[in-house]
Amino acid sequence: MTNSPSVAGRLPQTLQQLRASGWQSRSVKDEVRDNFLRTLADGSELFPGVIGYDNTVIPEISIAMVAGHDMLFLGEKGQAKSRLMRLLVRFLDEYLPFLDDPAIPFHDDPYRPISRAGKQLIAQRNEADIPIAWWPRAERYAERLAPGTKFADIIGEIDPAKLAGGTSMASEEALHFGLIPRLHRGIFAMNELPELDELVQVGMFNILEERDVQIRGYPVKFDIDVMLLFSANPATYNRSGKVIPQLKDRIGAVIHTHYQTDRDLGIAMAEQEAGIDCGGQWPVAVPYFMKEVLEQVTMSARKSKFIDQQSGVSARFSIANLKTLVASARQRGVRLGEKPAVPRISDLGHLYASSLGKLELDLMGSHQMTETQVLDSVIAEAIATVFEEYVEKHGLDDIAKVFAEGVKIEVGDMVPSSTYKSIVSDVPAIWQRAFEVNASADPAMRASCIEFILAGLYATERISRIQQHGHTIYDTRGFR
Repeated sequence: MTNSPSVAGRLPQTLQQLRASGWQSRSVKDEVRDNFLRTLADGSELFPGVIGYDNTVIPEISIAMVAGHDMLFLGEKGQAKSRLMRLLVRFLDEYLPFLDDPAIPFHDDPYRPISRAGKQLIAQRNEADIPIAWWPRAERYAERLAPGTKFADIIGEIDPAKLAGGTSMASEEALHFGLIPRLHRGIFAMNELPELDELVQVGMFNILEERDVQIRGYPVKFDIDVMLLFSANPATYNRSGKVIPQLKDRIGAVIHTHYQTDRDLGIAMAEQEAGIDCGGQWPVAVPYFMKEVLEQVTMSARKSKFIDQQSGVSARFSIANLKTLVASARQRGVRLGEKPAVPRISDLGHLYASSLGKLELDLMGSHQMTETQVLDSVIAEAIATVFEEYVEKHGLDDIAKVFAEGVKIEVGDMVPSSTYKSIVSDVPAIWQRAFEVNASADPAMRASCIEFILAGLYATERISRIQQHGHTIYDTRGFR
């Protein structure tokens, strides 16, 4: 039976109409499970926009939803934990009916109210006179960041104003409800669980196990229906004393997220999230090898002994750097009148602003290196890795013939593409074999390819380099 009721083409407005429509009451976890299984059976995409988790994370989430578990998403920063939690909202019904009365403190189930006001409404009025309103799917999700969160914020507190008005301290009407009771029949997410105050962690025991709320020990209990989600970093979650063992024990499933290990998937994710329009009045064409270098910078940073790997290197590192790379090329295109502008290796010199705040040094491994020095090291390693993949060892001799003995070549992010023409006036066939983009097709594209070759030769210690005042001079006399 469908759970999307209508009466004469519209949603029921009274309890009597709701019963006539055939709508059935379900727990939020049953609702999520049923809608998930329907989506799965239809062959529809389960988690739109999530890349690289098809064979790892998504199957674990799927099983947890079918099992009716509360979930903890465990992983380093920038691994789409929050996005995955928010995407679970799509498995809720489009609209959910609730008793529409200002005295009811939350969205009470019309068939099974848990509030005193809701029960009284059902008992005292005819079903034809009991109003029903509809709660949209998007509003049935809320999340909170753990640091600074108090018991009253997510569970509740006695309301002094109501006490002053004569309300009994032991009655439901004296309470001010927090986020979790207000998300009754919805989904609540707590980010950075290990940073949640211990008192609040204790207060969540009953919600996870018994599904009830107790505020300040008063005999007020509610059979709360809510799906609880949490996120945490392994470094803090596994640290003794950060999360109370009893709370850990009550979380149904732990979903381990991870960084992308496939560079092409990392590129696809960065492009999707960056959302850059490379067209317009000043278009930008990004060679695939530049995307590879940029993503390899992220992958190399995640393996660097100089960087604190417990903190992680977020996907936002790749996204911000891609935006910087395209912006640098576009600025050059505007200033020099080049269309399309093509990013070059020299544009990587502008990554400091978008990178350094996202890296945390390993104080033991960095040996007093500065953030800038660490980033330079990571970029050099990334260039060398991609360069070696593109250019076979035997092809370097052919490229070397282009350069006369003792020639010095100056490049830079503001050097016009036309000035690179003399460097490769006779383009060897190896260049066309080595690159996906034809180096001779466009002056700006050719300039980018030339810089990649020179930077690769330097990164693999085949030529020397001098950097000064925003320009780079490569000395081919060091070529072997």
